[in-house]
Amino acid sequence: MHKQRGFTLIELLIAITLMAVLAGLSWRGLDSLMRSRDITQAQVDKTAVLQTVLAQWQADLNAVQPVPNIAEVGVQWDGRTLRLTRHATAWRADGSDAGMWVVAWTLRGDQWLRWQSPPTQTRAALQQAWAQAERWGQNPSSDDAAFETSLIPLEAWQLTYFRGNAWTNPLSSSSNTTGQSALPDAIRLQIDLPASTGMRGRITLDWVRSNFSNTKT
Repeated sequence: MHKQRGFTLIELLIAITLMAVLAGLSWRGLDSLMRSRDITQAQVDKTAVLQTVLAQWQADLNAVQPVPNIAEVGVQWDGRTLRLTRHATAWRADGSDAGMWVVAWTLRGDQWLRWQSPPTQTRAALQQAWAQAERWGQNPSSDDAAFETSLIPLEAWQLTYFRGNAWTNPLSSSSNTTGQSALPDAIRLQIDLPASTGMRGRITLDWVRSNFSNTKT
């Protein structure tokens, strides 16, 4: 008869050591994979937020509605805050039109902010909201700030109007004397993203008036 030979203590220790090393290597690989997944997901989330903010910017401009004696053109830029009057997309409980919103965009510190008034049904309420938006852009009170939404971090932002077949500064005399009573043919938005967003750099977005036809040859 042959005696069955078992593992020696040294062989068991070697096997256990090898298994521990393999387990450690596998864990490091799995941990690296999880970290990469988390970084990728965070980047995807930041990109989605940026796309949502820019879509809101476009939606606000698409819904602009000039109001005589309040917002003649529908948009007003003072070098710091853009104010606009637009159709409200919400509906009242009885299904009727909610009226209009006053919307404002500004950069305060390193945060891009959006302000939106409650729906207005009367000219007096709209005029009050228009003045409140201006105050919010300059020196907001706690009541004014209650209607703001913090969007994304920005280093800077800049607007340019397209009028008379040329891009001009909205505050320049040439821009103010060419078609001042009409909505700009296009508005160019430039935003500078900080490194904290994971997308450092400049983004340019052009909004074009729906009934604009460029006749320049």
